[in-house]
Amino acid sequence: MHWLYLGVAILFETIGTTALKASDGMTRLAPALLVVVAYAVSFWLLALVLRVIPVGVAYAIWSGLGICLIAAIGWVVFGQRLDAPALLGLGMIIAGIAVINLFSKTVGH
Repeated sequence: MHWLYLGVAILFETIGTTALKASDGMTRLAPALLVVVAYAVSFWLLALVLRVIPVGVAYAIWSGLGICLIAAIGWVVFGQRLDAPALLGLGMIIAGIAVINLFSKTVGH
């Protein structure tokens, strides 16, 4: 169940960050409220995950996948460009998360 919570926490973090961009510096009320709610849900779920998964591993997965998802949303929704070094860096983040999940004995599966 903790992996489901982590996945949903990542989803809400991504929603919150997307709304943060849409809030125009927290000057638009609806997106600003969505930022607060989405981050609150994300952190609450992350806190539940930390009961089972070590903080360093959980945070690496949460933030790493959040970074990759937000970069993809920035590209698709906001028309932001990703150059080769950015894509390489994102690939390295994904590879790091895969190494943690596939090979680390720190993560309880």
